[in-house]
Amino acid sequence: MSLTVYNTLHRKKEEFVPLHPNHVGMYVCGPTVYGDGHLGHARPAITFDLLYRYLQHLGYKVRYVRNITDVGHLENDADAGEDKIAKKARLEELEPMEVVQYYLNRYHKAMEALNVLPPSIEPHASGHIIEQINYVQKILDAGYAYISNGSVYFDIEKYSKDHHYGTLSGRNVDDLLNTTRELDGQSEKKNSFDFALWKKASPEHIMRWPSPWSDGFPGWHLECSAMGQKYLGEKFDIHGGGMDLLFPHHECEIAQSVAAQGHECVQYWMHNNMITINGQKMGKSLGNFITLDEFFTGSNSNLEKAYSPMTIRFFILMAHYRSTVDFSNEALQAAEKGLSRLMEAYSNIDKMKVSEKSSVDIAALKAKMYEAMDDDLNSPIVLSHLFEAASIINRVIAGNDTIDQANIELLRETMNLFMFDILGLKQADAAQGGNNDETYGKVVDLLLEMRKTAKENKDWGTADLIRNKLTELGFELKDTKEGCDWKLS
Repeated sequence: MSLTVYNTLHRKKEEFVPLHPNHVGMYVCGPTVYGDGHLGHARPAITFDLLYRYLQHLGYKVRYVRNITDVGHLENDADAGEDKIAKKARLEELEPMEVVQYYLNRYHKAMEALNVLPPSIEPHASGHIIEQINYVQKILDAGYAYISNGSVYFDIEKYSKDHHYGTLSGRNVDDLLNTTRELDGQSEKKNSFDFALWKKASPEHIMRWPSPWSDGFPGWHLECSAMGQKYLGEKFDIHGGGMDLLFPHHECEIAQSVAAQGHECVQYWMHNNMITINGQKMGKSLGNFITLDEFFTGSNSNLEKAYSPMTIRFFILMAHYRSTVDFSNEALQAAEKGLSRLMEAYSNIDKMKVSEKSSVDIAALKAKMYEAMDDDLNSPIVLSHLFEAASIINRVIAGNDTIDQANIELLRETMNLFMFDILGLKQADAAQGGNNDETYGKVVDLLLEMRKTAKENKDWGTADLIRNKLTELGFELKDTKEGCDWKLS
């Protein structure tokens, strides 16, 4: 097996070779915690959770760093205006860190529901001010930044004389000069496209720290460079995030690292694509903004029903992480049915009749799943092979295929590995009641055994009562020659 990943920096697939044998350093841009997460926030979390899981499965020791932006992210991603968290705090009459903690708790709860593994380290920008000040000083010492009215700005024009600003996005300084719009406060910049490394705080600005230049706060782009270096070193393997961060955020990170350290710090840049809703970008102004909590509860007019966290995860995994995904109720309901089909097939493995010979080749199917994962995490192809496994189970049960004991065990192992360990799907708690699945199943089986006895005694009233009550509770019953199969609808 040889994992390949699409490196955004070089715009091609490359074989993944870590800088240090058996160890991988991975940095992923986490949330800015000033509001409820939406479907777009779930995609990078699930994308890089998939990568995290697979790297660990391949035997790598992974240090996964996912930052929390809780300072310095101004409105419209500009270098002027109000801090997004400070604005939320002012409107809700809270301390900024109250806002951070409230929404961070909600974010963690949503990630747990989506079965996203927690990172190795989750540093806060506000907890690394000293590191960011030191990083700014390095850039100043190298001559690629300037002080203006207590703020410090990165000098892109000067940097571009020695290095290439735009290596990630393909942009150049002339394009920026012609297209960058004027913003308030840019008079203190040499050029409109220079970005803030440190901003002097206005008198009303709540979040501020002392620095050699002013009482102020770090620029948004700075935190990832400083914290990435602190926890992963001057060079590390993977930096990831959404495609919307490619420019300017990640482009500025590259420039900062080259200016401060003399070299780029990331070997593989990886970006997931966007999620749209009925062909439109998700946004509050368009009225199509749906939070994750609203997806889970169905409490949004754009939703026809509630969708479970695993349906959301399955929906995202159905598309390759670099492709655009368009949300619709129809697409989510198709994902819900597909997930149900896979889970039902997995639960039916024990119902397959063992034969002396096998007409199916599970080893070849497993190899195809590895091949798809090694091909830049091609989760939709992995799912197609899992559906093939589900078809095999159904064909064997119907008597159209045969399978021996060794292949049954390999099939169980393969589906368990790819469905649960790598793709991160999980079987829902029985009726969401918190009961043990095995005990819950035994209770249902006991009721069906009572129904069977009632039918044998020609007590049709009791048999129908049990069936009707189970149906009301959301069960689908199917009478067979061997008894009665059941599942939650």
